[in-house]
Amino acid sequence: MPQTPPVVLTIAGFDPSSGAGITADIKTIAAHGCYGIAAITASTVQTTAGVRRVVPAESDLLTQTLQELAGDFQVSAVHIGMLGTGKIALCVAEFLETAKPPNIVLDTVLSATSGTSLLDEAGIRIVRERLLPLAILVTPNVAEAAVLSGLDISEVEEMKQAAMRLHEMGAKGVVVTGGHLEKAIDLLSLKDSYVQTFRSDKLDSPNTHGTGCAFSTAIACQLALDRSLSAAVLLAKAYVTTAISSGYAIGKGIGPVNHMYRMKNHPRAAGVAKWASGKD
Repeated sequence: MPQTPPVVLTIAGFDPSSGAGITADIKTIAAHGCYGIAAITASTVQTTAGVRRVVPAESDLLTQTLQELAGDFQVSAVHIGMLGTGKIALCVAEFLETAKPPNIVLDTVLSATSGTSLLDEAGIRIVRERLLPLAILVTPNVAEAAVLSGLDISEVEEMKQAAMRLHEMGAKGVVVTGGHLEKAIDLLSLKDSYVQTFRSDKLDSPNTHGTGCAFSTAIACQLALDRSLSAAVLLAKAYVTTAISSGYAIGKGIGPVNHMYRMKNHPRAAGVAKWASGKD
């Protein structure tokens, strides 16, 4: 009998281009040898070129889905991505407060790279007041950390100050990702004043769609595999770095990272050139 893998639940939006969101999360979970289950918070009209429309899920449907999954599976870690609205964020908070699953990783998705808002003001308030205290780790990028903390961030010391503010709001662990800074620096801060920085060279790649989703989901997987927080962050960072460098140009916008880079290169599908040209 094969060994049963850890189960990782992802609660996030649906990106039909599969570079980010729930389908990308499932790929990341599979790449880490875990078993992924999912609850959709919103559907999007989205491609590599950007987000065109967001339609929140029905809150009753989301609540029922989460309850049924929790009743059927022993969940080892939870990843939370895009929430969309305060109503949906509240559903997720109420579920987590009742179910009390381990290893909750909160990716504070506030907006798309294209600028489309992915969480309303009511949702941001729920994140601050209800979800931050539930998470073992929260993974905002610099812009998201600035919104949540109310502080301007442009360098490492300000990242530390923002992390401390998030600790005051209830966050147990914080990773502020600084990929958009002049030098790529991620900062891990734990509530007991342990702080570690992860520095790396910026990768010159146009294929970065879904980087934040892959990073936070990979951390959840590493925690499900009983890694420490520090080790989980380091391993997730290594995974995302290779996924970016192994990315491929799919679509006309920002290409996705290669979540499944450990597999052999994807072969060119037969007939793609003919289909694209419209020829028989």
